[in-house]
Amino acid sequence: MAAAGFQVTGVDISDVQVERARRLVPAGTFIRADATTIEFPAQSFNAIVCLYALIHMPLASQPGLLQRAAGWLCPEGWLLAVTGHSAWTGTEENWLGGPAPMSWSQADAGTYRSWLEQAGLQITAQEFIPEGPGGHELFWARRPAG
Repeated sequence: MAAAGFQVTGVDISDVQVERARRLVPAGTFIRADATTIEFPAQSFNAIVCLYALIHMPLASQPGLLQRAAGWLCPEGWLLAVTGHSAWTGTEENWLGGPAPMSWSQADAGTYRSWLEQAGLQITAQEFIPEGPGGHELFWARRPAG
């Protein structure tokens, strides 16, 4: 996106991932912060992309984050998010062969749909993304014009 002339802002809680992003997208702005507590001014972004991130944040923090993200969008701005399809909270040891456990905390697709609508976003598309024996849900949502 930055290569196409768009301003890009990324947020990650991991120093390693922020440094990696800075190397890969030197024209972008990358902030090491907790996405569940970060604040941006209203109408700061034309689009917000949240792929496979919400499901690793505390479930209780997710509705508030979606509410704030809706406010960060400009009118007619887009949110693209991958969420849980089925509700599940748990930890997997040695996830992807790594040394650290990975935690999940996700609601079901209907709950995410409700949270997005409660945030004032209009869902324009929802699609199941299969993965292994389960999968995730992909939402396209838009902030209304007025």
